[in-house]
Amino acid sequence: MHRNSDLGVDMDLEEVKGVAWNARLKLTDEEMQEFAKDLEDVLSYFSILDKAPDTGKHDFNPVPISNVLRDDEVSRDIDAEKLRDSMDIYQDMVRGPRLT
Repeated sequence: MHRNSDLGVDMDLEEVKGVAWNARLKLTDEEMQEFAKDLEDVLSYFSILDKAPDTGKHDFNPVPISNVLRDDEVSRDIDAEKLRDSMDIYQDMVRGPRLT
């Protein structure tokens, strides 16, 4: 890839062939010429972005993120003795259905 003063970059056919190979595309020579021009245009737009002013703030998210969840609080909603009374208990263990 070479810098060109009017477009920003100049794509050669070997680079287009490499991009096409990575994308698993089989391009004809005519299509490679067309895609070379298209890739030059795309890369020239990135050179415009390089000229954008830097704010100095480099966060991953443009919107600040804060934790909106509450802390867990331990509580006992059901009385353990009442729960045990409603279950099938054998030798101080809860008995479940037989797995076959």
